[in-house]
Amino acid sequence: MARIIDGDRNNLIGANVAKRRMQLNMSQRELSEKLELYAVYICRGSISRIEDFSRTVTDIELYALAKALKTSMEDLIDLSLIPYNRANRAAALT
Repeated sequence: MARIIDGDRNNLIGANVAKRRMQLNMSQRELSEKLELYAVYICRGSISRIEDFSRTVTDIELYALAKALKTSMEDLIDLSLIPYNRANRAAALT
């Protein structure tokens, strides 16, 4: 089934995945291997595509990425990338 994504970014976590991975001194390959412990199979190349926003991420992948990177799903999501979210809406109303 085709995924329709409106905009130039296909996920909300790419930069934070890369940042957290580097904080842990973890290579993309090592992250890929850690994800296998959660039965999530994302190859090194796909990790790269997540980090450069060119690949979508499922909810199950988000969960496993957060676990593998020892952080929360919320910390991986960059809400500023949502064009119209509650925080942006509140700022627009003031």
